[in-house]
Formats: sequence, C-alpha cells, structure tokens
Amino acid sequence: MIKQPIGIFDSGVGGLTVFKEVRRKFPFEDIVYFGDTARVPYGPKSPRTIIEYSIQNARFLLQCGAKIIVVACNTSAAVALPELQKILSVPVIEVIEPGALSAVKKTHTKRIGVIGTEGTIRSGAYAEAISKIDSEARVFSQACPLFVSLAEEGWEDHPVTKLVIEEYLTPLLKNKIDTLVLGCTHYPILKKALMDFVGKGIKLVDSAEAVTEQLQKVLEKTDLETSGTDKFYVSDNEEKFRLIASRILNKEIETLINVKLGESWYLT
Repeated sequence: MIKQPIGIFDSGVGGLTVFKEVRRKFPFEDIVYFGDTARVPYGPKSPRTIIEYSIQNARFLLQCGAKIIVVACNTSAAVALPELQKILSVPVIEVIEPGALSAVKKTHTKRIGVIGTEGTIRSGAYAEAISKIDSEARVFSQACPLFVSLAEEGWEDHPVTKLVIEEYLTPLLKNKIDTLVLGCTHYPILKKALMDFVGKGIKLVDSAEAVTEQLQKVLEKTDLETSGTDKFYVSDNEEKFRLIASRILNKEIETLINVKLGESWYLT
C-alpha cells in the first residue's frame, strides 16, 4: 500500500505552528506543507480571491498525493471551507471549529475575545462557531492585520510588535474577556509578546492542539513503523521561510521547493 501524506497549507509560515503539533502527535505520518509566501497575507483580500487561492493550494497538495487536507489558514477556513469541502474528494480539517470548542471549554465568564485577520473577523466564523457550542457566550472580535507581517518578518521581540499589540488589544481588554482566541496560525509566533501584554488572567487559545484531535478522528488506523518524512513547498522567499521555520520548529528544514501555482510544477 502506498503511504500517502497529510497535506497542510497556509498563506505563509504561520501554518508551521499547526505542522509542528501534527508532527509531534503523528510521528510516523508523512507530511507535505505548502506556504503561499508569494501571496501572503490573505486577510485583506476579497472572498473570491481567497477561495481561488485556497482551491489552488489544496489541488497542489492533492497532486502531492495528500490523503487529508489541513487548512492551517484561518482566513481560508473562514471564507473558503464550504467550497473546499464541496470540490475535494479527501477529508478537509480546519482550525476554526476546534479553536471555538477549546475557547468554550476554557472560559469561565463566557466572555471570549477573538483576534484574526480582516477576512476572518469580517466573516464572523468564530462568533458563529462559538455561538453554536454555547449560545450564552459573548464574543468580542478584533482584526489585527499587522500581526501577520510582524510574524513573517520574524519580529517576535521587536519594540514595534509590542506597540502594535497594545494598539489592537487595549480596546478588546476593556470588554473583560477571560479567554483570547488566536484566530490566525501566524499569531502563536507572537505568543510570548501577547501573553506579556494580556497577563496571566487571560487564557490563550491556539488551535493547533485541537486540530490534531480532529485529525485523529479521520486518520485510518495503520501499522506504520517508519518515521514520517517532511516536504515543504513555498511560492516565494525560500530563505526567509527557512529562517523563520528554523525558529518555530527548532530545526533546519531539509527539503524546501519553490513552486508557482497556476504554472507547471515538478515534484521531486
């Protein structure tokens, strides 16, 4: 039987926070990751464009033999999920529903903050998902478009990052939230700075761990014995991707290939 990989895509490096958790929980699975670094960020783009990019990403992973697609981009999950589920012949796992469930489990006051890209916040996907789980929960949302660029630049500890966090989160904290959903997989890269600002009294929700629970439900049980392999693809800026990836994953990436979706590509 041919060993098929788990496919993961994101608009850039943020999805590596999901990749890291998936690799930890499923050491024997092969994983293929695609970061659309040429077209990041997705948040400010129109729904039509986000859907188009998401379909291209997913189809590329299918070309790589993916047996499951993990949408590690919150914006894609919020905007393109119905279309992806409709056209893809493999299971599609996303980050919003698991993140919403985790938030509802963690909150005591039922006052939940959600931060994300403009596209994710505009969609209302988290508020809807949380409301379905607990209709009494109150959700306070804040778009934080600059966070993706700060994460992509590797500015986790930069003074500018602290100023931007203060600007975005100060209004949100006035709502007395006790739980904050990091509604973009780039945001955990800034987790330390975010925690320093919001304080220990607010619980942060990172969807990565919850995603692996969803994966466990759809992965077929196999007798895999050999360690899984990793392949990474990007659409631009390989060296920057390598640099930030090494900090997120605590290791160097061995296989990194540049592809331009919409053109011919060659898999190795």
